[in-house]
Amino acid sequence: MECDFPTLPLDCLVCIFSYLDAEDLITVSLVNQSWNGAAETAWLWRQMCMHRWTFCNLSKLNPEMQTWKNYYLRRAKLEQHMTSGRASADYTCKTLRGHTGSVVGLVYLSDSNHQFDSKSIVCSASSDGTIRAWSIQEGIQLWSSQVQDAPLTKIIADQQTGLVISTDSQGRIKAWKAQTGDELASFPTASSACTLLTYYRKDQSFLTAGTSGGALHTLTIPALSQVSHVRAFDTYKIDILLLSPDKHWVIAALRESLDLHPKVYFTESLSCPCEDDPPVSASLPVNGCTAASFFPSEAARVMIVHSDGLSNAKNISIFDIKSKKSKYKTEIMVEQVGSVELLLDGWNSDILLEAHGSGTILIAQGKELKLYSIAGTQIASFQDHKEHIAAMCVDSFRVVTASYDLSLRVFTWKKEQNKDLSLESRYHLLGGSHMFSRGFTHVACDYASIVASVAAKDGKDVLKAYSFNA
Repeated sequence: MECDFPTLPLDCLVCIFSYLDAEDLITVSLVNQSWNGAAETAWLWRQMCMHRWTFCNLSKLNPEMQTWKNYYLRRAKLEQHMTSGRASADYTCKTLRGHTGSVVGLVYLSDSNHQFDSKSIVCSASSDGTIRAWSIQEGIQLWSSQVQDAPLTKIIADQQTGLVISTDSQGRIKAWKAQTGDELASFPTASSACTLLTYYRKDQSFLTAGTSGGALHTLTIPALSQVSHVRAFDTYKIDILLLSPDKHWVIAALRESLDLHPKVYFTESLSCPCEDDPPVSASLPVNGCTAASFFPSEAARVMIVHSDGLSNAKNISIFDIKSKKSKYKTEIMVEQVGSVELLLDGWNSDILLEAHGSGTILIAQGKELKLYSIAGTQIASFQDHKEHIAAMCVDSFRVVTASYDLSLRVFTWKKEQNKDLSLESRYHLLGGSHMFSRGFTHVACDYASIVASVAAKDGKDVLKAYSFNA
């Protein structure tokens, strides 16, 4: 029997209900048919979604579940589980075994943006010469490649084509079909190590590989046919290769020399070279490069950790990269927009660097994680680990650090009163026993899971997969 409430027009009810939160909106929907109709209005739930999250995509739900209300409730519930991190109640942990060597890298094949119902698939590469694909929610191996002639050293995924790209200690690059593990193509670089990145432009996927000899090879995907070969540095190994968010710029840098400047290349001149002209490039005005990262919310804003030129002290210089086109040529314009003086313990150069948004900087060195603003202000500092941090993963909701103390630390983003973004330390995810393991070495995340590799004392590394309940 419905309560006898005064009847208001639908528009008035919707306006009043727009001041309610999700829990209250569900409560008033139970009052009577009129209130239920107003509380179920798609506009209300869409406004709640857009107010809470910058980006929402209903297609991430199953077709029968694609309403703004369902999207809000599913995503909010998942984030609640990822925030509290209670074993069994919020997530399940599975150990993935199969490799007989060290895991050298792992990548998600699925889109990382707010997947609720699809299965997460991760590929891992190992010094045992195999690539293996895993279903994270099921905790099973999907396929394994044939054993390669040389140990694998790197793996990346190209989601545009659904391929996995690997390289080995002899510099051979291979493309693999992600769903089956079939080998599609290979390309020899004769390099003892390669750094890889992929990008997509003008309906074609490309791979650029930096070699131990200082060269840049740009290949088509999936055929791995070479379209350009550029000598970026003489004899020095390219350690760092980055792609700008707008896909227009490639940064190549090396850690071995403090005298050589990082270089920026116009991707069009690498993927579609002109026979008569060298690729469009410029040097960044810093000495060497310890670490680098692009800010994901800016078209081409990059930060470089480098020496100050006078001592072992480290600074961060931040640059915006733009192009200036004339009738006959394209020039690269580099403008410095920020600088941060780092106060680091010791002269250890092992620095992990990540960026968030347009101006938030994350630095992990040793056991400590630090957060800076682009203006150089230290926002926060965390020392939750007992051993060095080996890897770090950053997304729009959280930060995960992996340490040799055999734990993952999960942080979530929060906004301070002065509107600066900061982090809140939440909980540890444990990786097992030190009797059998040396610690975590790699970590990767999608929106509903975390996967990390554990270095085993017997040399047979395993993966730990933490799947959160939606």
